[in-house]
Amino acid sequence: FVSSQVEILDWETKKQLCFLDKVEPNATIREIRLMFHKLYPRWYPARQSIKLDPKGKALRDEEILQHLPVGTTATLYFKDLGPQIGWTTVFLIEYTGPLFIYFVFYFRMNFVYGLDERFTSSPHPVVNLACVCHSFHYIKRLIETVFVHRFSRGTMPLRNIVKNCLYYWGFAAWLAYYINHPLYTPPSYGKKQINFAVIMFLLCEAGNFSIHVALSDLRRNGSKTCKIPYPTKNPFTWLFFFVSCPNYTYEVGTWISFTIMTQCVPVGLFTLLCFIQMTVWAKDKHCTYLREFKDYPSHRMPIIPFLL
Repeated sequence: FVSSQVEILDWETKKQLCFLDKVEPNATIREIRLMFHKLYPRWYPARQSIKLDPKGKALRDEEILQHLPVGTTATLYFKDLGPQIGWTTVFLIEYTGPLFIYFVFYFRMNFVYGLDERFTSSPHPVVNLACVCHSFHYIKRLIETVFVHRFSRGTMPLRNIVKNCLYYWGFAAWLAYYINHPLYTPPSYGKKQINFAVIMFLLCEAGNFSIHVALSDLRRNGSKTCKIPYPTKNPFTWLFFFVSCPNYTYEVGTWISFTIMTQCVPVGLFTLLCFIQMTVWAKDKHCTYLREFKDYPSHRMPIIPFLL
């Protein structure tokens, strides 16, 4: 075979950073990252964004040099993504915080609501139920992070962890403060409203878990290649017939049910923000599917069947 040469330039200055000689044509981008890392140890593979065009899309690890639109001398562009942190670590930090922060308000620590004995516990059973549901949600997320999720990208920028934690931890404190407040009033329609919300909550949690398992199964062999998800024998996955990201659909349903259960304005506002953010993510994922697959089901919507 004819060996290739790879020239790597800085994506901004176009200055040559290195010139790799005698690179095998079937070398992957991951292997090229490792070669680059040997020359520049501070830029470990997860920090590297390797592109064909300075303003283009980053190349995937599994892409092969000879399959790219380059000649015997390939010019690639490098961008430093900054310090990285693993997604598993990110999720564990993000989801452990809300779990324990909620307990601070649920157990009514003296520094939260005061020393008055009337404030040490709530007379409303729904407050206890809300704590159980909130805890269940984040414990489920932690279990999924460790045993279910398979990430297409191994890391994210370290700087984002602060922003993400402020979002999850801050909202957990805000919701918990009002739900566990001594002046909290239970839902208007009593047990009927609460029971309906609990059933809806459990169904959405089961659906969300089922979708995560189905998505994980697509990467069972360790592949990071994007694949079209399809419904399985599990009825909860049948939402794939109508939407591209049913995990987000179920997640929004979970928080809607929690809003109905607690009838608390801050929970409703958090649910609205969740819906907006997850709609953005779902649309991005939906566009990726449409771009990657010509035979992608045309009737699917990003997050809400037939609407959005």
